[in-house]
Amino acid sequence: MIIRPRRLRNTQSIRNLTSETRLSPSMFVYPIFVREGKNIIEDIPAMPGQKRYSPDTLPRILEKCAKNKIGGVLLFGIPEHKDETGSEAYNDNGVIQNAIKISKREFPDLTVIGDVCLCEYTSHGHCGLIKDNKIDNDSTIEILAKVAVSYANSGADIVAPSDMMDGHTAKIREELDKNNFPDTLIFSYAVKYSSAFYGPFREAAGSAPKFGDRKTYQMDYRNVREAIKEAILDVDEGADMIIVKPAMSYLDVLKSVKEKIFVPVGAYSVSGEYSMIKAASANGWLNEKNIVIESAYSMARAGADIIISYYSLELAEWISIL
Repeated sequence: MIIRPRRLRNTQSIRNLTSETRLSPSMFVYPIFVREGKNIIEDIPAMPGQKRYSPDTLPRILEKCAKNKIGGVLLFGIPEHKDETGSEAYNDNGVIQNAIKISKREFPDLTVIGDVCLCEYTSHGHCGLIKDNKIDNDSTIEILAKVAVSYANSGADIVAPSDMMDGHTAKIREELDKNNFPDTLIFSYAVKYSSAFYGPFREAAGSAPKFGDRKTYQMDYRNVREAIKEAILDVDEGADMIIVKPAMSYLDVLKSVKEKIFVPVGAYSVSGEYSMIKAASANGWLNEKNIVIESAYSMARAGADIIISYYSLELAEWISIL
């Protein structure tokens, strides 16, 4: 006689008790766009439900994050002035620096993460400095380290370099330590693919490149072993946590990376994933709540310790009533 294990057909509470994968609001990070100016709360057409805030209106959304016990917020800046070197990115009175100061003053217990990159700040829209029509890696990491130190000086708990320059993590760690910020963590976008899923974000942040693309410094989506190599390198250089981006189409990568490194791994469910679900839900093709919860569980099941999602606020509410 063949004896098969019984599938759990009991109550929801029993299924919750015995589930292999768990979600908690404390593992969610909510990305927020902060635009320089005052009294700004404006819709983002490509990302229905998401908004840009000015630093003075930012506490309105932070209050919701704190109330829902979200693990942290990830801040992206949109400056009024852009130039070839992205100088506003390391302005101590810049848009993100002011946003960080306000966030920590109003909600000191909320973890604040500053995205470290130049694409929102450069006039050409690339993540690094241009020299002879190419990205100059070495001069770029010097600037990125200045940005990270400026964020730490403003009160950021974590800096998140998303530029994909070689050696950026080591340089940022060196400069943070040199400037007496040994406890500021680095959440590195170690595994960031060159992806078509970023389109809505580039509209939201005004960060589309003015020429060419980012394939020379972001990763080839056909590669998995490269992701493992990049993750290991960043951890060796001092990353405290690493990010795999995008999430839903890269769960195999997330799982492979998780198996090889021993620091927390974050999955970034990016703007294109969010907007696709929103559009399909608006047309009645998908149940928004169910698909978002299922997607989040798939990321956790693949190994995500942290989930960066534009649905973080909703997820925190939805999983509480499962």
